[in-house]
Amino acid sequence: MNGTSGHGLGAYSHSKGLAHVRETVANFIEERDGHPADPESIFLTNGASEGVFAVLDLLIRSPQDGIMIPIPQYPLYSAALTLKGGAAVRYFLDESNSWGLSVPELERSVAEAKAQGVTSRALAVINPGNPTGGCLSLEDMQGVVQFCERENLVLCADEVYQENVYVEGKPFTSFKKVVRDLNSSVELVSYHSTSKGFLGECGMRGGYYEATNIDPKVVEQMYKMASVSLCSNLTGQVMMDLMVNPPRPGDASYALFKEEREGQLARLKSRAQKLVSGLNSMEGVTCNAAEGAMYAFPQIRLPAKALEAAKNNGKAPDALYAMELLEATGICVVPGSGFGQEEGTLHFRTTFLPGDDKIDQAVSKMQDFHSNFMKKYA
Repeated sequence: MNGTSGHGLGAYSHSKGLAHVRETVANFIEERDGHPADPESIFLTNGASEGVFAVLDLLIRSPQDGIMIPIPQYPLYSAALTLKGGAAVRYFLDESNSWGLSVPELERSVAEAKAQGVTSRALAVINPGNPTGGCLSLEDMQGVVQFCERENLVLCADEVYQENVYVEGKPFTSFKKVVRDLNSSVELVSYHSTSKGFLGECGMRGGYYEATNIDPKVVEQMYKMASVSLCSNLTGQVMMDLMVNPPRPGDASYALFKEEREGQLARLKSRAQKLVSGLNSMEGVTCNAAEGAMYAFPQIRLPAKALEAAKNNGKAPDALYAMELLEATGICVVPGSGFGQEEGTLHFRTTFLPGDDKIDQAVSKMQDFHSNFMKKYA
């Protein structure tokens, strides 16, 4: 591989990452979107999270600078904003519309922040969604781009689950493609990672971000900041190269790769459907279809006695539920209060990653526990 000849993976690379890998990533983006990609606008990182931190470092100048984040949200964003001294400008996803995103809600959120003296600098979008499992429609995405253009916001697109789409009629479309198709001037930073998809190499810490419509002088500052840490780890860079340049038709290994890839995604889709169906069979539980990513985010409606017990124990009600589920079954879910949720609602995040031989058993255990929980607090 260019840049490692004679050194294996033990030498530093260019601070943006190996030129060969960035070229491969650019080719992947071009094939995916049908629009050009510049390797010099691509930065290889130690996972997508590092890219998020790098961009927030550029955006946040004071506690009055805000970043719009979805609720429910992956806690990386709220934690990073706390660490860097910025303000979280929360906008709510629409649970009644498959966790969709509406421009009026974005307008409400940015106006409310402005009234509190907060200047919104960027809008973060997670698509497919974590923790919701929702996938944005093309119409929603176009509305987001046009909103960011009007409000002069940088659009930060977390697209690490782009391989994980299980619903018909909502194929993954990148925000890069939407921006280019609309001929928009909106500033865009897009993230991807080796941690998700069907590869799931989370320990390799491979990722990248691409800067689109960003002023070249700002990209120069991104380069300076990347240079402080010299470069991301070479193993993760190589893993990224393999992920975006898999075997192709005509390659000796293509048939096996295709079989394994399609099999893995089909199993994830089947497990998602089993999990959501099982959740929706439970008293007081409603769960949107897991359209993408690796999660379901059901809403749970608990009896008054459960709410009272949680209060007496100094816990959020969904945390009480999650802890009792863990103690009774060994199944770990994350309370919705850890991700943010609309006032008066309770949720938890669960996943459909357990193998085919375990998912039915897990769903059955959750159903039995839930039935007993509701009786206990009836």
